[in-house]
Amino acid sequence: MKKTTSVLLSALVALGMMSTAANAEIKKGQKGYLKKCKKCHGNGTKGAAMKTQGEWEALFANDAANFIADHKGTKAEKFVNGKKFKKLAPHLKDFLWEYGSDSGNVPSCG
Repeated sequence: MKKTTSVLLSALVALGMMSTAANAEIKKGQKGYLKKCKKCHGNGTKGAAMKTQGEWEALFANDAANFIADHKGTKAEKFVNGKKFKKLAPHLKDFLWEYGSDSGNVPSCG
């Protein structure tokens, strides 16, 4: 009985830690969005709702190749082709996917 309780408690703690880490990635993406994308695409609610979760997934596939292609010839082209974007891209994807138009989620504070 003690072993079962111990295993269950360990699983709950691990699950809690994973969800906290995932939330941290979303927050990093939101911060990056507000810093780099808001000027052209509006606040986070508007920007994330531009696409469905599946569409965001496709744009960020293959090292965000389609996302980068969509920004060719724009003010953001230099940024999306740079090192900072490569670091930000997974977090940005997490944020945009989490709040995609079909997610039913709405980001707080922009």
